[in-house]
Amino acid sequence: MRDRGSVVIIESKKVGLIRRIRDGSVYYVFPGGGIENGETPEDAAKREALEELGVKVKVNKCIAEVKFNGTQYFFLSEIIDGTFGTGQGEEYTDKDRDRLTYSPMWMDLERLSSIDVKPKEVALKVQSLLK
Repeated sequence: MRDRGSVVIIESKKVGLIRRIRDGSVYYVFPGGGIENGETPEDAAKREALEELGVKVKVNKCIAEVKFNGTQYFFLSEIIDGTFGTGQGEEYTDKDRDRLTYSPMWMDLERLSSIDVKPKEVALKVQSLLK
């Protein structure tokens, strides 16, 4: 069990997600990852946004905490520098990580309830924020 920090980035009625394919199954997650020793959840979210998306973010409020294999923190965030989709984290560079693919993408907010986003409760919360 490991706590995680994740970002929720919304721009032009789209949200930034990571599309994953594992064993032929397609699903989506909010960019983020494990909190390292000495990091706050906010620091982890910032580091993961840079590694996975290639962007620096300003972390705003925590919109959800989900208990699943530890606590997952989801922060409403905004891009302050970088180019979305240029991440260079180990997900992209470690040749031994062939068990799944990672593709950063923008998803229309209205589609969040009709695709497999994990965790689903956060996807629904994001949709509700903009109504």
